[in-house]
Amino acid sequence: MSGYKKPLPKPDPVTAPYWESLKAHAMKIQRCNDTGKFFFYPRGLSPFTLSDNISWEPVSGRGVVHAFTIVYQNRDPAFAEDVPYVVAIVELEEGVRLMSNLVDVEPDPEHVWIGMPVEIVYDDVTEEITLPRFRPVRAT
Repeated sequence: MSGYKKPLPKPDPVTAPYWESLKAHAMKIQRCNDTGKFFFYPRGLSPFTLSDNISWEPVSGRGVVHAFTIVYQNRDPAFAEDVPYVVAIVELEEGVRLMSNLVDVEPDPEHVWIGMPVEIVYDDVTEEITLPRFRPVRAT
């Protein structure tokens, strides 16, 4: 894990609870307590009311692919071994959208589609940082 060469987030006081929840493998997203709506990216005020009456709430980690692209070239040498890979906008069941990678799927338009059900996979890339990735929902 210590040899991770790709860019990493730099948690700050506002985003730290998000990154801590990922490290605990229990994703939390902010919710506006006045409207009950979830929102993402982390911030100090609700985008709906501009109130600081917000909280961090557990989310399912399940959603669907809202949009995606397949990356075939990346000029950054740190990503050379990964191409091709899928970058997706995932819409969680709670309504927020976030950008991530899809894993455990062929990076091919015949294997990835808009509306594809996905679930979170926690990728412990360093001792401090866990990244959210998503994979197709597995049949139970």
